[in-house]
Amino acid sequence: MITGMQLALLGGALVSSGVVGLVWRLAPAHPDLGDVLLRLSPQVVRRVDGLEASDGSTTDRLGRWGMKVLPAGVWGRTPHQERLLLRIPLSRFYGQKILYALVGTLIPPGFTLLFWALGWQLPILVPVGATLGLAALMFMLPDYNLRDDAKKARIEFARALGAFADLVALERLAGSGPRQAMEVAAKVGDSWVFRRLREELALSAWTGEPPWEALHRLSDELALPELGDLADIVRLGGEEGAQIYNQLRAKSGSLRAAMLNAELARANEASEKLSIPMSILGMVFLAILITPALLRVVG
Repeated sequence: MITGMQLALLGGALVSSGVVGLVWRLAPAHPDLGDVLLRLSPQVVRRVDGLEASDGSTTDRLGRWGMKVLPAGVWGRTPHQERLLLRIPLSRFYGQKILYALVGTLIPPGFTLLFWALGWQLPILVPVGATLGLAALMFMLPDYNLRDDAKKARIEFARALGAFADLVALERLAGSGPRQAMEVAAKVGDSWVFRRLREELALSAWTGEPPWEALHRLSDELALPELGDLADIVRLGGEEGAQIYNQLRAKSGSLRAAMLNAELARANEASEKLSIPMSILGMVFLAILITPALLRVVG
């Protein structure tokens, strides 16, 4: 049974949470200036291709509600480069954080009710602390997932960029201009990397911007240094008329070498992890062989 002290603690927690929620709702919001300027930046808006537009899903609506109601400081540092790389709308990302937090608040009370049904009485501070802690942890989980997915996407981008550099080099060797070489090379592949390159090149053609400037700005926005290096090489061929075939082939070779080294490092790490259980198993077998002899000596 619930004691009077537990009821008092529960009532005080409910009243205090209500007061905090009321003050939070009525307090004026102080948006993060950097976040606001980034979202209003014309370069970002025109590159996301409707990224901020919502598809009307529950997650998007929940995210828009949170952006209007919750203070900007609640969200913490949003990984905008990773979000733009994966083309996830800001409202959807915030909606995921809220949904994860709601799930985190429901799990501890569910286990608490189960324990009470089994006759196990827990102090009221245990489920309250577990609820707050798990909600905060689940609230930050989308940030980790976003960074992990963006890391994998950057590896895939670098792999496709090596093939793109080779194609541009072949087009330049055939006598095509810088823009034509990049546009023809971007039309060869059908992956999301080549589609993204085609979009940037088409946008630069409409705005009259040099293609290497568009790709260089994209590399800065999405933290893709390999794309910036490729844009610098193409700039030499476009502005100074330099022969860039060898430089492009060398760049593609360096990208492949870097990816090969990364794969070898991951393979070595996996091999080291596999050696640990084998070592433990060998120690167990050694102990089985030695134990009878030791028991006879002791006996």
